[in-house]
This record gives sequence, structure tokens and C-alpha cells, in this order.
Amino acid sequence: METEKDCLAINATRPKILVGDKIVDEALEMLRKEADVDVNYGISQEDLLQVIENYDALIVRSVPLVTEEVLSRGKRLKVVGRAGNGVDNIDVDAATRYGVVVVNTPDSNSISACEQTIALMLAAARNIPQANATLKQGGWGRNRFMGNELFGKTVGIVGLGRIGALIATRLKAFGMRVIAYDPYVTLERFKRFGAERMANLNDLVRQADFITVHTPKTEETIGMIGEEQFRITAEQFQIAKKGVRVVNCARGGIIDEQALAEALRQGIVASASLDVFVKEPCAGNPLLEFDNVVVTPHIGATTHEAQYRVGTDVATYVLTVLRGEIVPNTVNLPSLLGEEISALRPYSALADYLGKLYYQLEKAPTERVDLNYYGEIAGKETGLITLSFLKGLLTPALGNSVNLINAAWLAENRGIKVCERRDETSSAGFTSMISVCITRNGNKAEYAGTIAWDNGPRFVRINNYRMDITPTPHMLFVDHIDRPGVIGPFASTLGRANINIAMMQVGRCNRGEEALMTMSVDSPVDEATLEQLRKIDGILSVRVVSL
Repeated sequence: METEKDCLAINATRPKILVGDKIVDEALEMLRKEADVDVNYGISQEDLLQVIENYDALIVRSVPLVTEEVLSRGKRLKVVGRAGNGVDNIDVDAATRYGVVVVNTPDSNSISACEQTIALMLAAARNIPQANATLKQGGWGRNRFMGNELFGKTVGIVGLGRIGALIATRLKAFGMRVIAYDPYVTLERFKRFGAERMANLNDLVRQADFITVHTPKTEETIGMIGEEQFRITAEQFQIAKKGVRVVNCARGGIIDEQALAEALRQGIVASASLDVFVKEPCAGNPLLEFDNVVVTPHIGATTHEAQYRVGTDVATYVLTVLRGEIVPNTVNLPSLLGEEISALRPYSALADYLGKLYYQLEKAPTERVDLNYYGEIAGKETGLITLSFLKGLLTPALGNSVNLINAAWLAENRGIKVCERRDETSSAGFTSMISVCITRNGNKAEYAGTIAWDNGPRFVRINNYRMDITPTPHMLFVDHIDRPGVIGPFASTLGRANINIAMMQVGRCNRGEEALMTMSVDSPVDEATLEQLRKIDGILSVRVVSL
């Protein structure tokens, strides 16, 4: 029989969890089976600072703020669970430094966000909010609410990730033609979800009767649909169909709000349906003035089912971390790796650079990645290096949500096949070398790199060219004809723009044919200067790479 002392000893081994914002009762019961749980909904910042040292785990929503001060005081803290997608209220960098795992639940609200998108699409197409308001005010006027069917129309989906794929399958059932643009997913994924792949965003916009966006909010996607697509000035070539309808249930700012308002005034856009805004709450937003704009207050995830999944998923992930296991939705990477991490760190950085280089040079989705390790590095545990490459590969598309723990899961979810091969014999005269071959739509890109004498990364092969390139923040990759009178004007144009060249080299296969010039510059190159560079005789292309 257990004594009171025995019970106290058992309870002392159980982790303690603080729940700082509301989650469903079922999630609390899950937590209580394995841990001691204190519930303090709406805990103040001051109180959190006072008590956090007593807890192994903290569960939050948008409040409280998990600042560096909170993390520094959480001496026992192992994991912060965000019941939701965003982690804006958590200092993720500080959590990484303190060895605290941050997990979230990005999949939990996918179905709810999908259904909200379709609801708004239908509401705008059939004038449902306007008809509802008229009827409740004593009116009728059926002819005022002439709408449009979805059947037979073309819907353009920007972003074929979790939610975009759900949208595609459901709108196929409406009898719609589904087209999609997503440079980060494979052709196989388009086929799987019945979507026609568009080569670029403008091709999608030209053909779509309805446009819906489902991308993360990154530097690349902010304002990605704006003046150019909506043909704001008379001089611009028409891209969007007159009468197109747009929907945004993703993140405010992906569709430029000012450009959208002007397109509505000009009648280019027939209706807009918005659940998200650049500034929330959105009082005073000019889009609220239009009768043909349907709006909701960021309620895409506000369903009972989504809230149940959010709560139970975050409980599952927090308990998994407390058991010492890895979960796919870890936002950061704490210091949980073995002794070999110091030796692998330079190669991990190199692999990350190689991954980032691919999309910036090729601008094409990935189907298969073959990573080849040669020489001494082939005898090491290369799994971390492979994850670093995948992290670099996916970051331009998914932003900072990609990390070493979830990179493989994200790649698999996007249909990218990853293969590793090790050969402990040296290659091309290097003690260690990483070579990567990326396949997409039958085409291949091949890059290779090594670690130099200064323990820094070097690119030693770019497709057919042998090089020796040090990755830097601002780089130009220039395809040109190998003849006199090309490089000089190029460098002079940069000089006139007050852009200093730090390093430059040229790789070629045969004299007088195409060659590759790489430059590291001390500052970003503006668009006007890039246009001048591209017009120089003998210059075939100028690609900007930021590492």
C-alpha cells in the first residue's frame, strides 16, 4: 500500500504546467493525466514573472507575452505551447538561446479557414449580406441582388499548402476550374489536388474569375497582389479580368489594400471578401466603405471544432516535449543535439546557404533532392546537415516558421523526395564536400560547397561552372557572353550607382561562350540599376541573391 510519503514523492516527479489562456476542458484533462496543471486565464505580465520559475511548461494564446525576461526567469521551463498559429507574442530567438522549445498548432484551424474562405466567396457572389440587411429593414427588391454562380468559373488559388489544397478539392466539387500558383510545391501536388499549375502569378490573375490567397505573410508575399495585377493606371496592360472577385482569409497585406480599394472604385474588382486586414481592429479602413466588400473580424479559426483541435493539439505537443521527444510543429531548435554539433555547425551553415541559393537562382519548385557527402564529412552524422539544407530551401516560401526540426516534415508534406548518399573518398580535391542535385519537372540544378581553411563556407560549383564563392548578404549572379567589353561596363554601372564591389570572379566552360560572373557587393542593388545592368550588351541575365 502506498503511504502519503510515497504519493508525495510520485507527485514531485510530475512536471508542472501553467495554462495562461483558455483552452478546451478536454485539453486540460489530457494535461492533468501526466502533469500538475495550474489554470490562470488572463494572467498579468507581472504575475507571470513572479511565478514562471515554478513551471516546466507554459501554454498561451495571444497573451501573455513570453518575453526574454519571462524566459530568463523560467529556470525549469522546457516548452512554451502556443494554442494557435502565430507566435508574435513569444520571443522565439530568446527561447532558443535559453533552450526552451516553442510549439504551435498550424494545422488545427485549416478546415475552419477553408470553409470561411468558401463562405465569403459565396456571400459576395450572391450578395447575401446586402440581401439580408435589406430584408431585415423591411425591404425586398429581389432584382437588386442579381448574383453569379461559382459553377463553370475559374478560381485562382495563390498558395497550394494545407488550406489551399483543401480549397482546391472543395471547389472542384462546385464544378469550378481550379488553377493555382505556388513555386514551392511540386507538379505532383498540383495533380493530386486537381489544380492546373500556373507558371507565374500574373498568368493566374489573367484567367481567374475568383482569386483567393493562402500564403504565409513574408517579405516576398506582402503586397504580391496589387497595382500591377489590378491595372490601376490607364497606361498599364490589363492583367486582372474586369469583374474579378478576390478573397483574403490568410493574412492582411498580402493583397495591397490601397490598390484593392482603387480597383473597386474603377470597377475592375466586382467584390472583395476579407477576414484579415493590415491593421486589426480595422476601424477607418477605406475598404469598409464599399457595399460590395464583405468583411468579417478575423474569425477564420473561430469554430468549436477548430478550438477543440487547437487545445488538444497543443496539449499533445507540450506533453511530447516534456517526455523528451521531438514534435513536428516545433518553431525553434533548442540546444538538444549531441557533442558533434560543433564539428557539424560549419557544414550546417553551408547546407543552409546551398538551400537558399537554389530558389533565388532557379525560381522553380522542387521534386527531388539528392544530397551527396564526400570525404571526411561523409563519416559524420549528416542528418542535421540535410535538415539545414531543407530549412534553407523552404525558408524563402514559408518564412521563419521553418526550422531544423520541422524542415523534413514540411518537405515531405510538399511532395519533395530527399535522398542522401555518403562516399568517404574525397571529391574534386576537397577533404570534404557537399554536392546537391535538385530535380524539378525533368530539369536539374547542381551545386556543391566545402568548408575552407578559415572554417567558412564556399560554393565550389554552380551547375556546370567551377567556382570559389564566399556567401555574402548581397550577391549578383550574372550570365553573360565571354568576350571583351562586357564586364567593364557592368562594373562601371555599379560604380556610378555608388555600389562597391567586394569580390568578383568568373566561371566559364568554353572560351567565347556563355559564362557566369558572381559579385559580392556592399549594399543592395536597386531596381533601376538592375534594369541598366540587364540592358548592357552581352549580359544575358542578372539575378540577385541575398544570403
